[in-house]
Amino acid sequence: MMMTRHDWMAGAMACLALTAVNGFAQKAEHPDSKDWKPLFNKALDNAVFDKGVWYYDDNGNLTATEDKLIWSADDYENFTVDVEYSFGPAANSGVFIYCSDIKDSTPNSLEIQILDDNHENNKNINPTWKNGGMFGRLAPKVFNVKKPGEWNRMTITAKGKHVHVVVNGEVTVDTDISKWTDPKKNPDGSDIPPWLSKPLADLPTKGRIGLQGKHGGAPIYFRYIRVKPLE
Repeated sequence: MMMTRHDWMAGAMACLALTAVNGFAQKAEHPDSKDWKPLFNKALDNAVFDKGVWYYDDNGNLTATEDKLIWSADDYENFTVDVEYSFGPAANSGVFIYCSDIKDSTPNSLEIQILDDNHENNKNINPTWKNGGMFGRLAPKVFNVKKPGEWNRMTITAKGKHVHVVVNGEVTVDTDISKWTDPKKNPDGSDIPPWLSKPLADLPTKGRIGLQGKHGGAPIYFRYIRVKPLE
């Protein structure tokens, strides 16, 4: 069937509208973040953490001695956070957003998972626990984490209930968390881990940003941790 000029224009406008949803819905690239504000400064005096656990090593990478989180001192709402990370074998970590209670962070935040997917211990793990997904809630669209010792890049954009994640140049999450209304079941009917006891739909869309420390004996390293508020 021949497409008329009107049909072409309508299709083009529809594509533009889709691309413009929340300003980031269709973007798969990482931003140029070199001039953005560091989430944590070198003195770590704008962070909340147990003293002695988190520090910058001789290479300038942020790392931890224990499985404890480091939190931004400020709350963030409508933002993009950009970070690079590397880890040891069997690593399990994460970037936490929208945390409204750092003393009880697990049910009161959303974790974007960091995992050594390719390790033998993790090959048969629940897909919602894989690198780049929403831990316990949503499997990543692609499984593209790099090998231990190599650097990965993750860009998380959070605007209200819309969460968009890019890992190593590919979209792993692009979803509306208002769909998660059940404390026990994900929208697809799969089980939610019992320690994630609050529906994502009820999660405030303003809170602290955090990084998880050394878990299960596997080291984790972060660098170029930068944040930018959205207009």
